[in-house]
Amino acid sequence: MQFGIFSVGDVTTDPTTGVTPTEHERIKAMVKIALKAEEVGLDVFAVGEHHNPPFAAPANPTVLLSNIAARTEKIVLSTSTTLITTNDPVRLAEDYAMLQHLADGRLDLMMGRGNTGPVYPWFGKDIREGIPLAVENYALLHQLWREEVVDWQGKFRTPLQGFTSTPRPLDGVPPFVWHGSIRSPEIAEQAAYYGDGFFANHIFWPTSHFQQLIAFYRQRFEHYGHGKADQAIVGLGGQAFIRPKSQDAWNEFRPYFDNAPVYGHGPSLEDFTEQTPLTVGSPQEVIDKTLTFREHFGDYQRQLFLMDHAGLPLKTVLEQLDLLGEEVVPVLRKELEAKRPAHVPDAPTHESLKAAREAQSVTA
Repeated sequence: MQFGIFSVGDVTTDPTTGVTPTEHERIKAMVKIALKAEEVGLDVFAVGEHHNPPFAAPANPTVLLSNIAARTEKIVLSTSTTLITTNDPVRLAEDYAMLQHLADGRLDLMMGRGNTGPVYPWFGKDIREGIPLAVENYALLHQLWREEVVDWQGKFRTPLQGFTSTPRPLDGVPPFVWHGSIRSPEIAEQAAYYGDGFFANHIFWPTSHFQQLIAFYRQRFEHYGHGKADQAIVGLGGQAFIRPKSQDAWNEFRPYFDNAPVYGHGPSLEDFTEQTPLTVGSPQEVIDKTLTFREHFGDYQRQLFLMDHAGLPLKTVLEQLDLLGEEVVPVLRKELEAKRPAHVPDAPTHESLKAAREAQSVTA
C-alpha cells in the first residue's frame, strides 16, 4: 500500500500572523514539502492543477513535477488532478510521457473533471459537457499511449490521421491512471471500464456518500472482467493535523480551520472531524481513525493526506510530515498489510506494470 500527501497549492493568509505568502514562496514551499515527503519515507507526492487564484498550484503540473523528479530518487509523483476536460489529450499524452521518462517511471496521473466552473469557458469548453468531455478525451489519451499510429475522430477536437504521439511511454508502459471524483458515478464507471484506479477524495463529504461511489466502482470493475470487486484499485484522500499531544493539535489548528478558504466560517471543528475523515490530534488518534477507512471501504491501495493548506506555515507543515512519516505511516503499513488478503493487489507501479506486460508477451 502507498502512503503520501497531496497539495492543492492554495495561497492563504496565516490567520495567526496575518502573513500571506507570495506565489513564489508558495511554489518553492511545495518543492520543499515534496523533498521532505521522500526524506520521511512517504511513497507519493501529488499536486493539483488550478488556473485561478487563490491557488499557486501549477496550470501545468509537469513543470513542477519535473523539478521535483530531478531532485528525488524514490517517491512516486502524481497529479491531483489533471483536468481531462479542458486539456487537449494530445498534449497530455506527450507531456506526461516526457515526464515519465524524466522521472524514470516514477509517475502516475489522477484524471478529473475539475470543480471550478469558470475554467471551462476560459478554455473554450462548456461545463454542461463535462462528462462527455471526460469520456471522449480520456478515450483518446488511452489510445494515444497504446497505439503507435492513431486515426481518430470525435466531437470535441479536430480529427487525427496517422498521428504518433511522442515520446512513446517508457518501456512501452503508459503511466497508471487514477480517476478522481467526489460525486460522479459516470467517472467511477469510466475507471472500471478501463481497469484503472478510482480515487475518492473524501475530505469534505460524509463517508456514506463515498461508500456508495466506491462500491459502484468495485461492482463495475468486476463486471468488466478486470478481477474480483475486492481487487479493484482504490485510493482515498484524507486530512490530518498532528501534534504529540492531542489538545495541542486542537488549539493550534482551530484558527486555521475556522478561516480555511473552503470550509471556514461553516461547521465547527468538532462537527467536521466527526462527520468527515479530518483527524486532529495525536499520532495514535490519526492511526486509529485512518484504520477505520478499511472498515468503510475495504482493502485499498493508496492513502494520500492533505497537510499543507489553510495558511499553515512551511515550518509547521514540515513538522507534520515528520510525525506522519515517522510515527503514523509505519504503524498503518504494518496494520493494514497484516489485514490485507493475499489476492488483493498492491498499488500499481511502473515496475509492476512492466513485469505484467512482459509476462503477457511470454504467454501470448
